[in-house]
Amino acid sequence: MEIDNSFHHAEKLREKYFYQQSLREFKKALQVYRKRCDWSRIFLCVLSLGDIYRIVGNFDHAAKSYSEAIKLAKKHKDTIKVADAQVGLGLSLRAKGKWKEAITLFHKSKKIYSKKSDREGIAFVNWAEAGALRIKGDIINAMRTFKKSYHTFRSLKQNSGIGYCLCGLGGTSRIAGRLKDSLNYYANANKLFSHSNDTIGIAYSYCGIGNAYRMVKDYQRALINFSKAMKLYKKIGDKVSSAYTLWSVGTTYKMIGKYEKACDYFNKAMLLFKRTKDPRGLLYCKLGFGELNFIKGRKTDAKKQLNAALHESMKNSFALEKCYATTLLSFINGKIDNRCYNKLRLKLRFRGLPFNIP
Repeated sequence: MEIDNSFHHAEKLREKYFYQQSLREFKKALQVYRKRCDWSRIFLCVLSLGDIYRIVGNFDHAAKSYSEAIKLAKKHKDTIKVADAQVGLGLSLRAKGKWKEAITLFHKSKKIYSKKSDREGIAFVNWAEAGALRIKGDIINAMRTFKKSYHTFRSLKQNSGIGYCLCGLGGTSRIAGRLKDSLNYYANANKLFSHSNDTIGIAYSYCGIGNAYRMVKDYQRALINFSKAMKLYKKIGDKVSSAYTLWSVGTTYKMIGKYEKACDYFNKAMLLFKRTKDPRGLLYCKLGFGELNFIKGRKTDAKKQLNAALHESMKNSFALEKCYATTLLSFINGKIDNRCYNKLRLKLRFRGLPFNIP
């Protein structure tokens, strides 16, 4: 009974976003459940540890926990638990830019959920896959898959799922050049999350609203929303989302000509991306530094940064970021080459510096 209380206490701490305290409690409970050989409780603890490690940006630890959960569930032939843990592992790999491996795991889980008619599982794995397709650079299919997930979550009246799908649609719409749609999706998500007091969702939607305003050149409103997001991310210790928000702030300052401030925010973001081992985030910082160097007349340094970004995008098969790096390099070399945008079926085009990367 005492250790079950410890497990429930850990869950309560997680609900309140006290992640470090929650980790400690789950680890305590796990030790006792291991001694008892209570496999279902061991599974729940290990899966929860994976979830928390992933949220705070420790993707290696998260992957280790999820892998243990998969082995345990397979041993006891519980296919739904296998599927759940595979989605968690896929999300951890996705966060490290390994979208191919992530999609493979998502497809495996989707087969299980479909066989068991688990509609919530199908909705969740579609949301996860849509995010991986976005990282791949397949924006049109990412939007389609987010919409599939959204409709299933709506039929289930699952507001959290609806909200995260709206955020996904907000991000993909922004990249596709549908800027009004992007703002509407994020604003609706913000209302939903505010109603349910979902702090992560509120912060995520504020960041999205900020980026939507940034793309329509309303930079003051963009900075106000980024500030709201950062306060919440700092409060809960979310390093992953903080890094992308810092990059967005840096890009906003770059657009209004405050280059020193932009550089400062790119450096802050880069430190967090290094800590979370996020190659895509690091790539965006290199694109930003490349631009700033060129604007300041340091063409050699600019080319070095942009070539490094291009190399990383090709190594990780990031089609969108490869397009950005190729286009920026073509501009620096004297002639804008925008052809890659047509291949990706995107409306937005690079037209000169500073580049408002969506």
